[in-house]
Amino acid sequence: MRIINVYDRRDLETGERRARKLNWHRAILPGGGTMIAGNMNAHSRRWDPRYREQCNVTFWDGIIDEYVLEIGNDHRPTQHWARNGKQGESTIDLTLATRPIKRWTILEGSHATGSDHEVIEWEFNVDKQVEEDHMQVIGWNLAATSKQDQEAAETLWKQLERERAHLGEECRGDHIEREAEWCQATMSEVQDAKAKKI
Repeated sequence: MRIINVYDRRDLETGERRARKLNWHRAILPGGGTMIAGNMNAHSRRWDPRYREQCNVTFWDGIIDEYVLEIGNDHRPTQHWARNGKQGESTIDLTLATRPIKRWTILEGSHATGSDHEVIEWEFNVDKQVEEDHMQVIGWNLAATSKQDQEAAETLWKQLERERAHLGEECRGDHIEREAEWCQATMSEVQDAKAKKI
């Protein structure tokens, strides 16, 4: 089973939506159980019949159709907002799955977090045999890495890290996100070059 958490928002500097750069063909397990849940920032009559004007739906409609995903939402609003003296509600948090979703509900009362988004609980069917048949173990066998390769990996990391500007006190949230993405990608690059793959 794989759970993919999504926050599909536009980067203020680049205008890109990073969730759309993901290799979804690789992320969604072939024949296995995959759940995609999060804030898609998209308005569609497909999951919210109240909306007359659709917004940012083309990409997510394509993902749903291409991978035959079930939509768990029951048309209840998942966000209640208040800004500029106005209030409203929308359904922009989706729960999508490659398997039938057995239960989808919004938790209220003691589960409230203070966010303008609802807390959503869901459950879906997982075929254990199918999951076992499609199970993949990926990564690196660090225990089998020689001391020489470990030192070479450390040297390569320091070299790459030295060439990158450090975050300062004025950095914003999107700067931190990009830095985290760089760290993950660069660490994978270093391990691919110096460590033994599983």
